[in-house]
Amino acid sequence: MRAIVVRRYGPPDVLEVQQLPDPQPKSGEVLIRVKAIGVNFADLLQRMGLYPGAPKAPFVPGLEIAGVVEKVPDPTRQPEGQRLEPGDAVSAITHFNAYAEWIVLPAKQVYKLPPGMRFEEGAAIPVNYLTAYHSMFVMGNLQPGNRILIHSAAGGVGIAAVQLAKSAQLEIFGTAGPTKQEFLRKMGVDHAIDYEKSDFVEVVQKFAPDGIEMVMDPIGGRSLVRGQQCLGPTGRLVVFGLSEAAGTSGRRSLLTGLKALAKTPRFHPLKLMSENLAVIGVSMGKLDSRGALLGHEISEIFRMYGEGRIRPVIAKTFPLDQAATAHQFIHDRKNIGKVILSVR
Repeated sequence: MRAIVVRRYGPPDVLEVQQLPDPQPKSGEVLIRVKAIGVNFADLLQRMGLYPGAPKAPFVPGLEIAGVVEKVPDPTRQPEGQRLEPGDAVSAITHFNAYAEWIVLPAKQVYKLPPGMRFEEGAAIPVNYLTAYHSMFVMGNLQPGNRILIHSAAGGVGIAAVQLAKSAQLEIFGTAGPTKQEFLRKMGVDHAIDYEKSDFVEVVQKFAPDGIEMVMDPIGGRSLVRGQQCLGPTGRLVVFGLSEAAGTSGRRSLLTGLKALAKTPRFHPLKLMSENLAVIGVSMGKLDSRGALLGHEISEIFRMYGEGRIRPVIAKTFPLDQAATAHQFIHDRKNIGKVILSVR
């Protein structure tokens, strides 16, 4: 099979098309013919050697796919309430190895697509929408009327969070660059913030002087300090990335990563207690032992899709062998929505 391999840590051009042996499923696993692959900022960090737990090079990157079930060696060893069969259209969280024509996965990580969902949409949902849903409603327990600040609101997780927030009747603050402001307003962001021209803390404090209930931050570093300044009592600061450590060049820089870590605040538990604040860390790759919970969450997301309340936004689709170009597209901050790799 064809696969994209990170032959060494570095810029996008370290991604290389290689022929690898076809994977063979064992009992409890399924073989999937991949049709579409979701490209996440985490994939860029994997390629750069900055993603916690990433394999040593060479390896196949990627965290989510959509495709067609080809083989189920032992149909009896499947999650309760779900029966996968050859021919089923599915999406899945992969924990690496996504950038390939075929993949073998435990059945518990695979979800049937709802009727009418395209493979590109199916590949855009697991990481982004589960991250947003889990942060906002499982860990964060947001309620109608609450206020939320979503950083990188025109990115994959950002758009998912905005759509979920609109569905839940939240008041939305969202940050993005100057070319993405009109998009944010059309999506229904109540307070679109151009981070090049405006101070997001000042904007939030102007419209919510008593503080808001949640800040969603994939940036890290100094942004976390300033995000905490936006929160009022019962506020939750959600950390789900550290994009500041990657910089904008696409090249691995330990100095850039160390600077981002040095700017990251230390949250003292007694201070959090006195201010009635919570800091929440979210990583989909660390929830393997909560398969039933994730299954429930993805079912809710698919139900909302069927009701027309959410819809993935696809920024651009690249062929599998143009994975390096897709990564550079994200490094250049050109994407509004999800970047997809298509497998033919």
